Amino acid sequence: MIDQQGGPPDRQPAIRVTTMPADTNPYGDIFGGWLMSHMDMAAGLFASRYSRGRAVTVAVEGMKFHSPVSVGDEVSVYAELVKVGRTSMTIEVQAWRRGRHVEESCLVTQAHFVFVAVDAEKRPRPVEQIA
Repeated sequence: MIDQQGGPPDRQPAIRVTTMPADTNPYGDIFGGWLMSHMDMAAGLFASRYSRGRAVTVAVEGMKFHSPVSVGDEVSVYAELVKVGRTSMTIEVQAWRRGRHVEESCLVTQAHFVFVAVDAEKRPRPVEQIA
């Protein structure tokens, strides 16, 4: 389980990106959809690597937005496997922001992403786990 209280996980994020003005809503905050798309990319990278092949998003569960993100913030997205089925994987994903000139990080978004491993014909296939 990812530590939500003590700061971001003590490992490399799946994705790290700097927010830009084009990513904002009319109020100047970063779009929730922008955050969600980066979380989906991070979970997809994790799912494809874990299942050793193509994996597709089938559900996003419990999406929570805790805090806004501003232009210039660094957003780090962490992914962790929480459940494996025969063809599916549930991945906990959290996005943390860090101001451009500070070290303190803040949890901004979290959700569970469910992926299914698929074959070349896009049919579900058994998950081939990394040894």
